[in-house]
Amino acid sequence: MPMSTEQSGTEESPSAARAPGYAGPPHTRFDVPEKLYRIGEIMERTHLSRQTLHNYTVWGLITEARRTAGNHRLYPASVFQRLARIETLKSTCTLADIRERLEQEDRRDQARSGG
Repeated sequence: MPMSTEQSGTEESPSAARAPGYAGPPHTRFDVPEKLYRIGEIMERTHLSRQTLHNYTVWGLITEARRTAGNHRLYPASVFQRLARIETLKSTCTLADIRERLEQEDRRDQARSGG
């Protein structure tokens, strides 16, 4: 007897993409915690300095997700997209303008998500 989606622990969305000709079971979804990044890891991937990242945090341009027991800041993966947006805006805006624009975007995104 085939297992139902509920029994198998998998969930298939109607829009789930599958490879052509693939007739196997739907993908299993796991509750995996989001990776958090230390400033050093962000520096390696973005080539921004520690001071720049610290300033962006103090000025409210980026937000830490939490801190470690040793009080080190940890940032969500979404910080990379946010930093790319900041770097793009820096070519035409002041940091004050960038902060205002990002705050407006954040409010708009929260309103859309019902938060």
